[in-house]
Amino acid sequence: MGRYSEFTDIELVYLLKDNDYIAYTEIYNRYSGVLYSHAYNKLRNREEAKDILQELFTSIWNNRLVLEFNTSFSGYLYTAIRNRILNHFAKKKNEEKYMVSIQETIKHTQSITDHLIRQKQLAAIIESEIDALPPKMREIFLMSRKLNLSHREIGEKLGIAESTVKKQINNALRVLRARLGLFSFLIFLIKL
Repeated sequence: MGRYSEFTDIELVYLLKDNDYIAYTEIYNRYSGVLYSHAYNKLRNREEAKDILQELFTSIWNNRLVLEFNTSFSGYLYTAIRNRILNHFAKKKNEEKYMVSIQETIKHTQSITDHLIRQKQLAAIIESEIDALPPKMREIFLMSRKLNLSHREIGEKLGIAESTVKKQINNALRVLRARLGLFSFLIFLIKL
């Protein structure tokens, strides 16, 4: 291996293209230290610098047969490591955006889900309170609120006076207001 250290970069690249693993090892030994330092100075993270360096040398070995460069081989390596560092920063920025997006989606989904659960619970409470009304009062109230019939139409269907219908609806509202509390009652009126 001693004589490989005497070869120029160009000679090592030609040997590398002929699948010479010792030439590859010499290139690695010659440049890995300075490339690692360069990557570490930009990233300030030892593991990320090692990973980028490993990716670069893996790529060199995998693409050894088609390896082309227009400048010196050292210039090629510095450009390659710089591009990998820039890609790393871009990827990291995209990951951060993605994480923020996921967190916002989770917050929004939880908020909607929580709202829907509370809405269903309130609707169930209101329905149970309506079911607890006396039968005739409940029937008149439901005809008014669910079927949207006027007092006169309810009176005609049930054969009772319009004033009785009005009184039964007012009594039902008073009972529901007392049982549900003001806030729930207002929500109930808005929904119906």
